[in-house]
Formats: sequence, structure tokens, C-alpha cells
Amino acid sequence: MSLSDFSSLQTQVLWAAFAVSLVFGVVAQKTHFCTMGAISDIVNMGDWTRMRMWGMAVGIAILGFHAMAWLGVVDPGKTFYTTGRVIWLSALVGGVLFGFGMVLASGCGSKTLVRMGAGSLKAMVVFVVMGVSAFATLRGLFAVVRVGTVDVVAFEMEGGSGLPNWLVGGWGAQAPLVFAAMVGIALVLWAVLNRSFRQWDNMLAGVGIGGTVVAMWWVTGHLGFVPEHPDTLDAVYLRTNSGVMESLTFTAPMAYALDWFIYFSDASKLLTVGVASVAGVVVGSFCYALVTRSFHWEGFRDTQDTALHLAGAVMMGIGGVTAMGCTVGQGLSGMSTLSLTSLIAVAGIVAGALGGFRFQMWLLMRD
Repeated sequence: MSLSDFSSLQTQVLWAAFAVSLVFGVVAQKTHFCTMGAISDIVNMGDWTRMRMWGMAVGIAILGFHAMAWLGVVDPGKTFYTTGRVIWLSALVGGVLFGFGMVLASGCGSKTLVRMGAGSLKAMVVFVVMGVSAFATLRGLFAVVRVGTVDVVAFEMEGGSGLPNWLVGGWGAQAPLVFAAMVGIALVLWAVLNRSFRQWDNMLAGVGIGGTVVAMWWVTGHLGFVPEHPDTLDAVYLRTNSGVMESLTFTAPMAYALDWFIYFSDASKLLTVGVASVAGVVVGSFCYALVTRSFHWEGFRDTQDTALHLAGAVMMGIGGVTAMGCTVGQGLSGMSTLSLTSLIAVAGIVAGALGGFRFQMWLLMRD
């Protein structure tokens, strides 16, 4: 591959990532897809509709990822979710922090970007604070604490942390695929066999959100994979921050987006898939809000509202990086690989969210 072809391919990967995330933004805005909202609906109203959206999206993501792996389109071992080292304490503690924080901040990272596109100035503040906190946890003060404490507690899994290989790897070459297919189909059926769920927006959320996760795996793991870099001759995944293939995730990309924006003139700061994804979700939500005339400005209600959102943003930035992903990064992209680490992180996020709802109830009762 010539250098000009290599450069052209990098541009294609970035535009493809932007397009996929734009679709994510449109679908999320139209269908009100939100993991925190799904948990809130169950806790406050006993309504499982949005949780079934999430379940269907995860099921489709699992089916799509493992189908591509079986066909040889992507290498399932080339993600940071499926490494053999399981940092379970980081996933759990980070997940709890993120889950609690997303309740205080009125939504997770992806919801923050969707709300920004629809005119929320509250979400814009959350985005900036969350991004700064995430960067400090990636490379700053919080990173030193993270690496020296929770990241130390881990165990190794031979063959990677993907549950299909771990649970049924000795049963035959096709057993992991069969296991993944069973889990994915079960989740989809759990959603669609519910009569009240079978409405257009609900189905669109499940198929659309799950499909964008699969599409992003294809963009970074197939379109963006170069077996031999023209300079180094090494195999590379183009424009990913992790150096391996990635799908949708938003906590660390928010930090990288701020870094790229602030140091734009620094030639060493490259536009990456994650940064393009952040922009795509905001633009997608903005376009849908304009077309449907649902765009409206939103500000903070009072001092307490401001303080809670700031605290939630900090917790999400720290927690999302510590857990190696958010409700989308671990809850959808990570879960699509059936990673044990992702499962632990999601459990932590749910536990944290439940704690956050209890805290909100305590505030209401106190007032």
C-alpha cells in the first residue's frame, strides 16, 4: 500500500466512524434510548420497555460481532475487552462510580452528547467536566491513583476473557459461536416476544443501536485494518486511540475530543475514531432535533441542580475510564464480545445507578 492510499484509507475510516455515530445520535434522539432511563423506568414505574430496547441492542451486537468473527471479517482477540487480564476491581469500582454519576448528571456519556445536540447547556457543562475528569484519569493525577490501587487487583484468563471461549472452549471449534448465538438470540427474543414492546420506535432502538455497534466494529476491525503499515510494515488499526479495533464508547473519547480541540494546531494530536464518534452523535441528535422542531435550550434549574450535575460529571469521567467504558463502551460494545470484564462493569453500573436513585430519593425526602 502506498502512502497516498494509506492516507486516503485513514480519511475513509474517520468519515465512516462519523457516519455510524451520526446514525446512533439520530436513533437515540428519536427513540429516547438511554440505559439510565431504562433502569429508572423499572425502579419508578415497573416499566421494562427501555430495558428491552437495551437487551435487544446487546443481543444484535453480540450476534453481529460473533458472526463477523466466525466469517473472519474481524479478529475477536484484537480488542481491549477480551485481553486475558481481568481487572475486575477496576471494572466494579469504576462501574459503580459511573452508574451513580450518571443519575446525578441526568444521563450517561452518550445521553449527554444526545442532549447537547438537542440544545441542553446542562449537558454541555457535563461534557466538559466529564471530559476533563476522564483525561485526568487517563494520564493525570487520578491516573496515578487508579494504576496504583484498583488496577493492581486482577487475574489472568488463559485464552482471553471472552466468556464463549472460557465456558465452552473445550467443547469444539464451533461451540463458542453457538454459545454467543444462543445468548444473542435469547436477548432479542426476550425483547420482541413482549407484545407491548413491538412498536416502531422500540424495534428501531434495538436494531439501530445494536447495528451501529456492529458497524463500528467493522469500520475499525476490517475497513481500518492494514496488515502492513507502509513505513513500519507492522499490522495496524487505523486511527484508534487504543491501537486495537474499537467500537462505540464515549468516556475516553470525550477526553480525547477536548484534547484534540484545545491542541488543534499540534500536529501530533491526530483526529481519531473516538473523536469523530463524539462529533457524530452530537450532529446526529442536532439534525433530528432541527427536523422535528424539538430543539430547545435547557439550563440549570438552581444551585443544587448545578452541583449535582458537576459531581455526576466528575464521577462519570473517573468511573468510565476506570471501568474501561461507559454504558455504551462496556454495556454495548464490551458486552457484544461477551467479555467477563464488561459483565462485571455493567453489574457495577447498575448497582451504582440504584444507589444514585436512592440518594435522589433521600434528597427529595429531606427537602
